Formats: sequence, structure tokens, C-alpha cells
Amino acid sequence: MFAETNILAATLHEKLASCSKLIEAGDYSNSEQSIAELVNFLNSISNSLIAEDHENEDPQKIAIDILTQIHQYMASPAEIIDALAFELPKAVARFACVSTRCLEVAEDVVDLFVGKCSPRDMLSILCEVYEELEYEDTDYVKLFCKAAGIAYSIRAICVKLALVSVGITSDVSGCLPLVLDLSDSLQHCELSYIGLITGFEVAMISKLVLEDDREYGMDCFSQVKLGAALAVIWGYMASEVAIAAKADLTAVIMELQGNWTKRWEAIGMLSCIFSCAILSWELKQHGIRFLLCIMDGIISRSDNDHLDYSMHMPTLYTSLQAIEMVIMYASSSELRKNAFSAFKKVLADIPTSVRFDVLKALINNSDSSSMIGILLDCVKEEMRMGKIKRSSSADAVLNSEVRHSTSFWNPSVLELVEEVLRPPKGGPPSLSEYSDAVLSALNLYRFILITESTGNSNCTGILSKDKLQKAYNEWLLPLRTLVTRTTVESHKGYDDQLTASDMICALNPIELVLYRCIELVEEKLKHL
Repeated sequence: MFAETNILAATLHEKLASCSKLIEAGDYSNSEQSIAELVNFLNSISNSLIAEDHENEDPQKIAIDILTQIHQYMASPAEIIDALAFELPKAVARFACVSTRCLEVAEDVVDLFVGKCSPRDMLSILCEVYEELEYEDTDYVKLFCKAAGIAYSIRAICVKLALVSVGITSDVSGCLPLVLDLSDSLQHCELSYIGLITGFEVAMISKLVLEDDREYGMDCFSQVKLGAALAVIWGYMASEVAIAAKADLTAVIMELQGNWTKRWEAIGMLSCIFSCAILSWELKQHGIRFLLCIMDGIISRSDNDHLDYSMHMPTLYTSLQAIEMVIMYASSSELRKNAFSAFKKVLADIPTSVRFDVLKALINNSDSSSMIGILLDCVKEEMRMGKIKRSSSADAVLNSEVRHSTSFWNPSVLELVEEVLRPPKGGPPSLSEYSDAVLSALNLYRFILITESTGNSNCTGILSKDKLQKAYNEWLLPLRTLVTRTTVESHKGYDDQLTASDMICALNPIELVLYRCIELVEEKLKHL
């Protein structure tokens, strides 16, 4: 049986007064305990009211009396309301399930919290409440329209930032006044740069928006991510923007440098900028510089055998693909150079135990000869550095760093060479289309063959008889035939002498490396 309403009211008054006293005194430890007791007290009442576990009292009257008392308490000083905002709205929302009238009163109390507290914090809190109570009668879901309203407002700011940035055709500074206004709106919503650049606050916004309008929300989600990333890049470009957003960009960069999970999340958000085909190159250039600023000061990397990095790899893989687009298509040589530098630094940040798999996926899914050539050169450099670490280690078996550094020295690396020299569709590669990739593949094969031979090792299996015969008969000899035929055709088959000269220049280095590879393989086969 329930206690009388006046007893419950007196107990509630006592608990609220206790919370106020401890919060005002700055006694955070005891105030947290007091708040927890208050919440437990309210939850016990709401649970009993919903279950109708009473005989002599009207549950709606009890609930409304409790909610009215809390509503009056909302006149307390801001510091008290802020301290209670993380827990009390959830407890209040439970009373909404007692009756329709209770729903209205509970909504009024929640509205007061939304008006007095940080919109960002309230959005997160109300999302939690929504998840807890979404199984209840759908009539009560409207209690959380306020949370959805916050989400839509924040989303609108991010989308506007994206659209303003995309609309720039020449002078970036011309859009600065509008960006300043939007950044000021962001700080009023108390969105942080670290939350925007890592995507945490984007995910929080989308939780409600996608539930409310899934079809439109999905279409808009990419614009929200782009706008969130651009909000930070604008702050990096212009200090007055960061000031308007009340953001400490130096602190944000330092936090990303010291936390590998947040850094990888930020790389994923920045990829939205690099992959946006209609965004100005100037904004992409600042995005690359911001990324370099982060990567140049890394103080925390992750390379732990016991951690599963698989959930992060798709993000890093697509991010590297986005940076590749800048490397390939930027007209500025400085931007291409900086983008390649950023690419190598992001690649180096990936744990060595999975780095090879990422590079292999990038090679297999690229249709650019030049990019495949660059990626194969990256593989070669990883193998070279691994050999140096292995050679300089006194105890390579026990040295984890050395063991990881040799992860590129495995039979799968020859599959990358075969992918280029003997494409899956069959036959030798097209030299007019894939000359860069062919040259890099030949250089990689020669490097592995010489290194394994001089080091008396066979980690890749390249020195086994069947592998040597396969390379000789299926890769090198067909390629020699193609090179010879193409060279002859280039001398007599092109009307345009410039085109013929270009083809011959492309074939010369391929021919030199190819014949050296053939000599090395023939020499090895003689002694088997």
C-alpha cells in the first residue's frame, strides 16, 4: 500500500533540499550520492504507480503532485539545476507513463531543463530516456519532441556550414561573416570542436533525426558530417571563427595527438572533406594541413597484439582512399605533396599487424596505374624498413616491434606483384595504361628477390623452384614479348612522333628492370 501523498511530498522535499545544500557547498562526492538516492526514490514511486501497486490513492494525483513539486523546484539556482540535469529528467520522464495528464506535466518539467541547461547535454540525456522508454505506448513518445527539435536545429547549422562551403567558387574569405554567425550558433548549442571532429556529436544528433525521418535523415547525414568537419576546419583557417565558437583548437589538436581512437575518428570525419568532389581545393588544402598538424605531433600510438582493430579499419581504409583523390586530382603540386605526406603518416599510424592488409586492399581496388605504383612503392619501403629493424635487433624473436615490422615479408606480397604483371583477366598488362604500376611491380619483385637471396632467407617463398618458374614463365617472359612488340610498334606505328617518344620513354625503365629480373631468376634456376 502506498504512503499518504503528503508523506511522499515531505520526503521528496527533504531529498531535494539535501541535494541543494550539498551542491551549493561544493561537496561533489556526497551530492552525487544524494542525487542517486533522489532518483532511486522517484523511480520506486513511478514504478509502483505504473504497476498500479496501490489501493487507496489515485496514481495520477500522486504523480502530478510529485511532478508539480519538482516543477517548483526548477526555480533553484543554475548550478543546482545543472548538477541534477544528468539524472533528474530521466526520472521525471518515467512519470509520463502513468497517464496522459502526467505526460503533459512531465513534458513541462523537461522543457524547463531544456531551457536552462546545455542543449548538447540535454540532447544526449533525452536520447537515453527515449531508448529506455521507446517500448512504451507510442502516445508518450511525443515527450521527446523537444530533443528532436534540438537535434534538427543543430543539424541545420551543420548542413548550412556544408552548403556555404560547397558554394564557394573563388574567394573563401567572402563567406567568413556567415561562417562566423553559424559558429556563434554552434557555441550557443555548446557543441565542442572535439565532439564535431570525432563525429560523436554528429552521431548523437542523428540518433533522433534518423528515427524521426529515416529516409531524409540518411540523405542528409553525409552533409551533417561534412558540415561538422568543416566547422573545425574553418576554425583552423580563421582564428576569429574558433573564437566565435569558443573553441581551443590547440587543446583539440593535442587531445587528438594523444588519443589514437579519437584521432582515427577525426581522420574519418576529415575524409568527408577530401572526398567531396564539389568542395573548393582551398578548403581541402586547409583540411590536409590540419591533418598534418595532428599527425606530426602524435604522442600515442596503438600497436597491441591483444587489441582487435578490425572495427576501425574500414574507416581508415576509406579515409586513405579519400586522401588518394587529393593526391591524384589536385592541380596544386604543393597540395599533392602535402596530401601524399599525410597519406604516409596516416598509414604509419595504422598498427603494423594490419597495415599490410590495408595496403593490399587499396592496391586491389585502385584503377589508377600511378596510384598502384605509389602504393607498391609504399609496400617496398615498409619491407625495407622491416629488414633494417630485423637486422639491427639482437633478439628478433622476443622483440615485438621487430616481429611486427617483418609482417610484410610474407608470401602474400608476391600476390601484389602478380596482380599487376599477370592481371586476373589474363595475359600481360596493358603497357599504355599501366606502365607506372608495371615498373613499380618489377622493382618490388627485384628488391624481394635480391634481399631474400643475400639474406639467406625465404620468408616470401620467392626462392622456391615453383615460384621462380611461375614468375619466369607466367610474368616475365610474356611481359618481355609485349615490351619488345610495343617498342617496335612505337618506332614505326605512331604518326605522332611525340606520342611515340612518350611510349619509348615509358618503356625504357621497364625494359631495364625486366631484363635484370629475368637474369636473376635464370641464375637462381640454374642452381636448383
